[in-house]
Amino acid sequence: MRRRTFIKSMGGGTLAALATGNSAAATSPSSTGRYLRPPGALAEDDFLSRCIHCGQCGEACPNRCIKYFGAENGAAAIDTPYIIPREKACILCMKCGDVCPTGAIQPIPREADAIMEHVHMGKAKVDENLCLSFQGKTCGVCYRACPLPDVAIYVGRLEQPHVTDACIGCGLCERSCIQMPQAIRIIPDRGKK
Repeated sequence: MRRRTFIKSMGGGTLAALATGNSAAATSPSSTGRYLRPPGALAEDDFLSRCIHCGQCGEACPNRCIKYFGAENGAAAIDTPYIIPREKACILCMKCGDVCPTGAIQPIPREADAIMEHVHMGKAKVDENLCLSFQGKTCGVCYRACPLPDVAIYVGRLEQPHVTDACIGCGLCERSCIQMPQAIRIIPDRGKK
């Protein structure tokens, strides 16, 4: 069997990317940059230096939205937690921070004011070319999914969604969007916390 055929038969993209050292070729959240860290996570460099890859955050998550990186995002990120909101969004239970033994994910009370002040997972962005409400068909699903309606997101005429600076990026709006591809996406914020 030729090497190329063998690599394809063993999983294709990821193995080929690892074999060539080109992790961007792998189909993974890291190759698109569209993954979120759990709520309360420190800024990326601090988070990576403190996370001990214990997996307790994922075990505590009742929504099972926390996944863990393999080698596709570099050695420092192996077994670190991430969330893909389109697959399963964060419900802001805040249990991950309560169990983190190193403070890589900070404990935050499950209160609206504390969550709005300390959670910075990202910010929702509406693509008006894809959003049904901006195309003249009333929708509003993202607004109804938001845990902070009229604070993080409000609706205008025909339930057109408008995201405010108070959006914390939990991803429930992206998860609930009925459009394919989704008309609202969370843009990650892993820099400032």
